[in-house]
Amino acid sequence: MKYVSFKEYVREILKTAEYKKDHKIGCVVAVVPVLPGCMTQGDNFEEARDNLIDAIELWLTVGLREGEEMPLINEVKLVTAVELLEEAPVTRDATYA
Repeated sequence: MKYVSFKEYVREILKTAEYKKDHKIGCVVAVVPVLPGCMTQGDNFEEARDNLIDAIELWLTVGLREGEEMPLINEVKLVTAVELLEEAPVTRDATYA
């Protein structure tokens, strides 16, 4: 498992996206199965992908604000302050000893 930045995490999530042309309403539907309920649409693939990036970022931001743990995607995990603190080496400052 590797910790990555927000931008890299979004990029990994986009690799799991599924796009489907809906001929009834004439749009492209974009879904990210790894993020429950994260979906959007656009008039074409490019617009659907752009809208999906916004939807992913919103999904992640709301989850982080609510304290939810972000899922492992393609063997990568979003780095947060908690992981940074857990990974940081413990040092003692003589000033506070």
